Amino acid sequence: MLAEHRLKVFQDLVTKSSREELIWMNGFLAGMVSAEAGDPAATMPVAATPAIAVNKISILYGTETGNSKKVATEFATQAKKSGVTVKLTSLDQYRLNDLAKEEYAFFVISTQGDGEPPLTAKKFYDHIHQQNIALDKMKYSVLALGDTSYPLFCKAGEDVDAQLTKLGAKCVVPLQKCDTDYAEDAAAWFSQVMRSLSTGGSSASPAPVAKPSKGKKNYTGTILTNLNLNDRDSNKQTHHIEIGVDGELHYEPGDSIGFIPRNKKETVEAILAVTGADGDALIEFRKEKYTIAEALTSKINIIHLPERVVKQYAAIVQQEIPDTRIDLLDLLRIYPVKDAAQFGEVLKVLEPMAPRLYSVSSSPEAHSGEVHITVARDKFSINNEIKYGLCSDYLSQLGVDTAVEFYVHKNSQFKLPAPDKDVIMIGPGTGIAPFRSFIAERDAVGATGRNWLFFGDQRFTSDFLYQTEIQNWADTGVLTRVNLAFSRDQKSKLYVQHKMLEQAAALWNWIEEGSYIYICGAKAPMSTDVENTLLQVIERYGGKTVAEAQAYLDKLREEGRYLLDVY
Repeated sequence: MLAEHRLKVFQDLVTKSSREELIWMNGFLAGMVSAEAGDPAATMPVAATPAIAVNKISILYGTETGNSKKVATEFATQAKKSGVTVKLTSLDQYRLNDLAKEEYAFFVISTQGDGEPPLTAKKFYDHIHQQNIALDKMKYSVLALGDTSYPLFCKAGEDVDAQLTKLGAKCVVPLQKCDTDYAEDAAAWFSQVMRSLSTGGSSASPAPVAKPSKGKKNYTGTILTNLNLNDRDSNKQTHHIEIGVDGELHYEPGDSIGFIPRNKKETVEAILAVTGADGDALIEFRKEKYTIAEALTSKINIIHLPERVVKQYAAIVQQEIPDTRIDLLDLLRIYPVKDAAQFGEVLKVLEPMAPRLYSVSSSPEAHSGEVHITVARDKFSINNEIKYGLCSDYLSQLGVDTAVEFYVHKNSQFKLPAPDKDVIMIGPGTGIAPFRSFIAERDAVGATGRNWLFFGDQRFTSDFLYQTEIQNWADTGVLTRVNLAFSRDQKSKLYVQHKMLEQAAALWNWIEEGSYIYICGAKAPMSTDVENTLLQVIERYGGKTVAEAQAYLDKLREEGRYLLDVY
């Protein structure tokens, strides 16, 4: 035990330290203990930060969910404490003409979709790939955030790193790729960045060793309930699915769960038939052994192949194939392989199936041992043929007592505030999912903050998702206010943003009193329309100009009071 005066000093130090500083202290103390125990292999971290030879750097970030911004901001704070002047800028706000003038630039960038940069980094990404810029003055490093569940892990960061080198920039710390549990690897990378500044960026340090990801624990659950929430006359099919898990299950409201869907049996059988392949034959795919049938069913993406895969297929079959996205079965029928052996070559270039994420719609406090999701069965037509989304179709067809595998995808950027804070939730359609979780959690823990829900869909009688629960929460006071918009129950379309305008004065009062605003659902056009409506409310009832209203909303975002989970 520490003496009382030392304990107070220690507690004060810990309280005022950043996460990265705490991680460094942890390693430092562990090294001291190991050394005292006589461990000759113990490496002692340097107790004092080396003197910084560089006094000005730029930290530039490209983000979609907010993680890159959060990390970059923490790094900027840490660098400033060491006496370094930092220019912290989002890549969509960065003046591209300044790039050739940068001497020390450090990039934090995530990867989205099919190996693409986030929208906020797209202009920068295109600029460095399309313009022949001389970057010989620049010393740089890239921290790439990604998710190993996806085939092109950290691809945007890899591309930026390679292109900066190609343009003459000098890498002072090698590219660091981080999985969803990025905190320790990111902190280790920035520690090397800071050490490089002490030497004036003279040489690249050894690449930080990425630790195995601890962020994804695979669970096997059992379907307890699979219920279509829409009535029979609805144009939609929205499933409420409850999954039971034996043992501990760790998630929070705002998280998602990821599923790897299964390809349809008839599609796999058709592929085997057209190629002449033996479904029971063993192959190696991503360093694991499977039968061909097993791999095609649950491991390999065979739907909507990306253009890069189609090009590799064309090279194998030696045929001219236009740049396109196409299902494997259609590709095989139009441009067939010679035999099963050639199909074996094709299997080697196919990519793993990417997980699909669904917002959690349950509360660990209210639904112990279970996780719930809300799934809209995606229905569309191609050449007059009705088709369904692969994963939503798979999940909607799962019967009670069926086993299903999933993992929890943490979302630190969409979390509830303290129990005494007010929340405004705007979630039409399946955007209601996380808000069912939020409300159930707030009810279960006895949160004292007020709750206001805006929900909308097509028709009251057939599309009012979770109607009974929402009405009960309103009747018991868990929901302080509820505003509903059903777009097709009247001649003119009515959406949640119209209800927001109707309640604009009260909405402004809630915001001014410190409410947290959450939006979930379709990115376009819903989230754009809702944000524009918020700006109108702020401008009109806050007495602000257009620019001032935007600055006000930006400040809410900076304070963590304006949060989006849109798709």
